[in-house]
Amino acid sequence: MAETTSVSGVKYTSAGKEYFEKRRLKRSAGVWGLWGLAVAAVISGDFSGWNFGIDFAGFGGMLIAFVVLVIMYYGLTFSIGEMAAAMPHTGGAYSFSRSAMGPWGGLATGLAETIEYVATTAVIVFFSALYANGITTELLGFDLSANMWIWWVVLYLIFIGLNAAGAAISFRFAIIVSIISIGILVVFGVMALVSGAFKWDLLWDMAPNADVAGASTFLPEGVFPILFALPFAMWFFLGIEELPLAAEESHDPSRDIPRAGVWARGTLIVTGLIVLFLNTGVIGAEATGVSGEPLLDGFRAIVGDQAAAVLALVALVGLFASLMGIMFAYGRNMYSLSRAGYYPKFLSLTGKRQTPWVALVVGAVLGFVALILLDLLSRVSPEGAGAVAGAIILNIAVWGAVLAYFLQMVSFIILRRKFPNVSRPYRSPWGLPGAWAAAIIAAIVFIGVLINPAFTPAIIAIVIVYVVIFLGFALYGRKRLVLSPEEEYALSGGMHGDPQKEGYDAMEGEVPGTGKK
Repeated sequence: MAETTSVSGVKYTSAGKEYFEKRRLKRSAGVWGLWGLAVAAVISGDFSGWNFGIDFAGFGGMLIAFVVLVIMYYGLTFSIGEMAAAMPHTGGAYSFSRSAMGPWGGLATGLAETIEYVATTAVIVFFSALYANGITTELLGFDLSANMWIWWVVLYLIFIGLNAAGAAISFRFAIIVSIISIGILVVFGVMALVSGAFKWDLLWDMAPNADVAGASTFLPEGVFPILFALPFAMWFFLGIEELPLAAEESHDPSRDIPRAGVWARGTLIVTGLIVLFLNTGVIGAEATGVSGEPLLDGFRAIVGDQAAAVLALVALVGLFASLMGIMFAYGRNMYSLSRAGYYPKFLSLTGKRQTPWVALVVGAVLGFVALILLDLLSRVSPEGAGAVAGAIILNIAVWGAVLAYFLQMVSFIILRRKFPNVSRPYRSPWGLPGAWAAAIIAAIVFIGVLINPAFTPAIIAIVIVYVVIFLGFALYGRKRLVLSPEEEYALSGGMHGDPQKEGYDAMEGEVPGTGKK
């Protein structure tokens, strides 16, 4: 197998058609399948997680954080829509940064997304297990609270199976559970308003902190804690950026990914506003900020405690939707980095169903091990078993996400200058200003994570992961890269890299950067 030395001291190995035949994906999605995937990945954030921002900053602070994050996600989704249309291959964030900042930049961004999606999947498994165990305990007298790892194994196995069964099943399931989850939120909103349970005064029931200068009914903890609320406001949208990872499974990625992003973003803004205002206005800002299950508490306040177990089933629908969507994301993210040689190449193998089942299994194992380790640590914590585990892994997901966002916006800005003449079937209506706005807000959230002591264990864990992966790439991986579509696009200056039109080995035999065989 011939090797060709390329930029930044990396080497490419000619893989051949057989290599890519074992790593094929199947085109199964139209615009609504992509919409369902994006909404499914995010929707559980409306059921729980977002509300802790109110505890930091009050309802007013959380509302400001929500508006700031809407601006960031507009700039982000417009920008990644443009890049995904120009680079219609599975790499997504890794591909954008690879073209803009070279192999090391691509790995840094791709790894941030791996951390984000593997950790987010683990968070959803963690909370899904709590809900499921509550249901079986209440209705069947079957309690596994002392052995929650059994629930984790069951949930991972079920959703690995669904994701590995075929892309068509994944997209169809995503549409169904997204519609059901949206329906649940709309029903809650109607019930809150019709029943009279919603009270405007409850939005402001947190007493102003007398020790904080500038504290008010609107901002009971003052202005500064808005910074700490921003990461929690991300849960209204975190995961929508996974759409480019479905490029090689979309019938028309250059058209449908930007369109699906617009529709998904609009959907999530509406659902986010429903729970932000109505959920808080039903149980009060004070109670919402510390609730482990705010939507269920809202339903309980309207219909009473006797329906708690049934309502837990309702919450599980939203959690399962996001579990399906985020697992899809880490599978494709790891697949693309593996196919190019940044991760071990066996991770990108696909089976008869043409899904990256190996990456799905390995990502699940990593998430499961993280949950076990953190659960063991939490059992010696005064905060109680489970509390620390859930918090740490949630913080890991947020930090990985905001790092990936910042690097993608930097890539957008660079690519507008670096590749000014490449085909861009879709152009961001916000252009460079939108990317700058998203990058600045992402940097602010990054700082908020960095200075918040609650995030310190997550930051330490991520730094360790980066050191290990970068050492492995420096010593081994950088000498064995493959001319995958993502690498071809970068090396050809945007001339190659659309596998739908060119196949998967368009540059085989070419000298990178010359276009010559």
